[in-house]
Amino acid sequence: MAQKMLINARQPEESRIAIIDDGVLEELYIERSSNDNYVGNIYKGVVVNIEKSIQAAFIDFGVGRNGFLHISDVEPSYFKQDPNFHPEESNGRHGHNSHNGDHGDYGRPRHKPLIENVFHKGDEVIVQVIKEAIGTKGPTLSTYISIPGRYLVLMPSLGKVGVSRKIDDDATRLKLRAIMKDLNPPKGIGFIVRTAGAERVRATGPERTRKELALDLAYLMRLWKSIVRRIKNLPGPSGVYEESDMIIRTIRDVFTSSVEEIIVDDQEAFERVSQFLKVIMPRYADRIRLYDQREPLFVKYGVDQEIEKIDNRRVPLKDGGSIVIDQTEALVAIDVNTGSFRAKENAEDNAFQLNLRAAKEIARQIRLRDLGGVIVNDFIDMEEDEHRRAVERTLRDALKRDRAKTKIMRTSPFGLIEMTRQRVRPGLKRSVYRECPCCRGGGSIKSIESMAIMIMRILALAGQEPRASQIVIGMAEEVAEYLNNKKRLQLAKIEADNGVSITLKHVSNVWPEHVEVEVYDEQGKRLPFSTNGNS
Repeated sequence: MAQKMLINARQPEESRIAIIDDGVLEELYIERSSNDNYVGNIYKGVVVNIEKSIQAAFIDFGVGRNGFLHISDVEPSYFKQDPNFHPEESNGRHGHNSHNGDHGDYGRPRHKPLIENVFHKGDEVIVQVIKEAIGTKGPTLSTYISIPGRYLVLMPSLGKVGVSRKIDDDATRLKLRAIMKDLNPPKGIGFIVRTAGAERVRATGPERTRKELALDLAYLMRLWKSIVRRIKNLPGPSGVYEESDMIIRTIRDVFTSSVEEIIVDDQEAFERVSQFLKVIMPRYADRIRLYDQREPLFVKYGVDQEIEKIDNRRVPLKDGGSIVIDQTEALVAIDVNTGSFRAKENAEDNAFQLNLRAAKEIARQIRLRDLGGVIVNDFIDMEEDEHRRAVERTLRDALKRDRAKTKIMRTSPFGLIEMTRQRVRPGLKRSVYRECPCCRGGGSIKSIESMAIMIMRILALAGQEPRASQIVIGMAEEVAEYLNNKKRLQLAKIEADNGVSITLKHVSNVWPEHVEVEVYDEQGKRLPFSTNGNS
């Protein structure tokens, strides 16, 4: 498959990277300079609060917003502060979110002590950001430090050599372990071989791979020694290591030999990428090209057109049918619709063929939109168990290129396939779009009639103020027109019953639910008035 990596860096406020496969947008990464990006950074933090009820500590790590550190993300070297801790007698949540996606819970004990016996206010702790702040939740932290290189991940707390669980070929795993043993890494410091290492073994053989892993190991060790010096010399809270920018980070983590060309549209970014490739991946340095045409890079390759569709709720499928994506705070619901799709005469085969197409598109949309949390996929009902298993396999296979960790359940009795996907940053929708002030993110607003009825209630309430002489109420023009045309008699009755005059005021450029109320006495003095949240 002909893959291209397109890097759009002409605008200083935003960098965008797209990976297209045979002309189809498969992956998209966007980073803005105005947004704080802390994932992967390492800090010397200070414990500011302990929450026993949720077994977590809040850490000041010097960025103005405290981070969240759960006991499950605390490595055992900190447990020495609790001499009464006995692993066999304690329970704790087991799990860890890695920001680079190439390793799992290596070396993590299932049992944890109580966090109040491990940390106290004022304690210094070395932490790494593993998840950005999302909504009201602060950044998530971990003491399991991991520093990714091109082929290896340095993990000080691991203390041994491992191979990424994404490498499932036993022969390749054995070769990589043998190479790492031969390199004799420093004792007490752990390393995980990334999936890029497996690719090098298959492409060039063990000997050339050994040289590349040796270079990566030496680079990571120099970096780690520098971090250790900063940890010793700097007081907390302070930063001790900052991840690379998105362009370098994405090439390091995402680039594979199947990417035939890297096209960059900015001279400065082109030079940085060229230098990085020459140092880290010299055999691929000739794959980079500077794009200097007047037509924008993403327009030429049709990426901007695809980006415009990313927020669409309905995504059409080839030959008919569609998927509908609805996102909430913690859950994403994806529904597969038949529409005009007719591939087979038999209803079961028709549903099966549509579900196969939908599974591939669902995996693509999840990556492009960076959806995370719990995802529920409602496929077309199928009777045959063989078809259900095939759809599950197709979805799993389509998600293999996803760097985020995913877990897929089997089809439920209701025809649903539930899955989870690691959430590291807010999804693309929350990063690029803002909440609509009209619907406040709900997707719908009150009808004109509903607004008119609500305003009539407000006027009746305002008219009961004993000192009221005049009521001025502002609203959207279409609501005012409805009241003037349909509620004139009721308005006159409120004026007569309460001895007040009512003025309807058109307010330009406001959303339909806008209401502003002013109540005045006979001297023209404004009176305090509340509608209990309606105004």
